[in-house]
Amino acid sequence: MKKTSGHLPQEIARDLERRISVNEFPVGAKLPSERELSAEYAVSRPVVREALSQLKLEGLVEARAGSGVYVVDESGTRAFRVQPVVVGETRSLDQLMELLVTIEVAATRIAAEKRTPEDLKKIKRALIGMEYAIASDRLGDEEDYAFHDAIVAATHNPHFVALCKHLEFGARQVIRQARANTKMHLADLMQDVQNEHKAIYEAIEQGNPERASFEAERHLRNARERLRLYLDSPAEKPDVAKLA
Repeated sequence: MKKTSGHLPQEIARDLERRISVNEFPVGAKLPSERELSAEYAVSRPVVREALSQLKLEGLVEARAGSGVYVVDESGTRAFRVQPVVVGETRSLDQLMELLVTIEVAATRIAAEKRTPEDLKKIKRALIGMEYAIASDRLGDEEDYAFHDAIVAATHNPHFVALCKHLEFGARQVIRQARANTKMHLADLMQDVQNEHKAIYEAIEQGNPERASFEAERHLRNARERLRLYLDSPAEKPDVAKLA
């Protein structure tokens, strides 16, 4: 049975990409089912599904209704892909964060202009979810993703939605790695982080694009500084990913 080191979607996607490149799965071939891949990689089906979603975004495979997932001909063209980054490579992390700041700040600005009452409900639901997670001493990563995803969805721009979904496999994977590799909590900073999220929500609720973009950029740059704490403290690394 094949296994990845951390059973992460990105690792499985990269291994499947390798297997495609060596013609284990040639163009036109059908990939094993989600059930078969989950057994092969010893992971849950949602993890496999996320890995396959990444390959679809990269233009390597396509899903055919009622049939399965097939390898497609790239015709010399590859979809944009964020290269994997290892936590500790500061320069690469800085470059990824620059990209994330640029895209998410723009998305937050547009969300403040176009959000609907239903959008606000979804964003606030995720915000409250993070508060409960903090109170329960949980990581709150899913709630965090839901918060940012709800903001991107509020742009009502399918291109933003697709691109930000793709970036989760790259830039946000770094934060996920840090979260998985650390256990300590910085309780004194947790409320600061939550306040940053609240400020973003309030600006979107007010329909203030200037303030919304300012608060989004402030949050992401602060998250980058908290990540630096992780990188600069090898002996006692705080759970900065929890603070992202």
